[in-house]
Amino acid sequence: MNATINLEKHFPVLLNELISIISPLYGGTFIDCTFGSGGYSEKILEDSSNNVIAIDRDNAVKTIATKFNKKYKNRFKFNNIKFSEIDKIKKKNIRGIIFDLGYSLNQISDLKRGLSFKSKGELDMRMGLNDFSCKDVISRMSQENLFKIFKYFGDEKYAKPISKKIVKLRKNKSIKSEILVEIIESIKKKQTSKNSSTKVFQALRIFVNKEISELIDGLINAYNILPIGGLLAVVTFHSIEDKIVKFFFKEYSEIKNTSRYLPERTLDKKYFNLLKKKPIVPTSQEIKINPPSRSAKLRFAYKLNNGCDFKSFINKFNHFREIENLDFNV
Repeated sequence: MNATINLEKHFPVLLNELISIISPLYGGTFIDCTFGSGGYSEKILEDSSNNVIAIDRDNAVKTIATKFNKKYKNRFKFNNIKFSEIDKIKKKNIRGIIFDLGYSLNQISDLKRGLSFKSKGELDMRMGLNDFSCKDVISRMSQENLFKIFKYFGDEKYAKPISKKIVKLRKNKSIKSEILVEIIESIKKKQTSKNSSTKVFQALRIFVNKEISELIDGLINAYNILPIGGLLAVVTFHSIEDKIVKFFFKEYSEIKNTSRYLPERTLDKKYFNLLKKKPIVPTSQEIKINPPSRSAKLRFAYKLNNGCDFKSFINKFNHFREIENLDFNV
């Protein structure tokens, strides 16, 4: 029987795989750091022994959170904060912390947000609790800084000519979403399997929402509040995210540092138990039902000890932080 794709429904990625990992820990509190449409939280709350503390920076998900509050009473609590601030929430009997770094169908489908290259009008891309919008970036950033954003966050081969043309055209008109797409397409004329605007839009989204700094701080603070034996699970959707999560787990689950980028050092103890070195990826059946899941990777580890300082982790990815803090110097 052929699977029917419901374009109006958001599918929580790798849901069955995630539940199979966390279910042995049932009987306590799980923190859903990216509540979104509530797919993970709902499945976890099906077991009456569980509680969920949900986090999301997107104010728009409060409507969904309100429904969860009514349905699950005292077993569900929502916090409209960035997940980097996870250490601020009240925590008790935490069994696991979950990050799903993808965007929900509702967010992508809301063309006013400008997350999709199908959007029309003003560039926005803010996911909540932001300091600036994509419009500010496109209209105020220097050509050099735009180049850095496209190059390092999008791995965009044509970062230089694209940034140069943006700066040239914005002198006479506002660069809206559809105009940005036209600029990119005029330079990237060679057809590929991906839309030509994908990398630039990804780079801008990362910069506007400071996604890399959020992830680095979120992982460290999640470790700090997680009790020994607790689970940390992360679903990533692009190579930068996965590289960060992979290093985070691997670096602190081994006694000897194997990174060729850092001076060799020896840990006095392991801080994570990493059962699987390779990520869990969606099945062909899931990809067929939910095509956006094709790039998802699930990594997880169990906390073994307290007291990790994470200096090597912070130093390893500090260059991304520096780019996310570029000045608006035109």
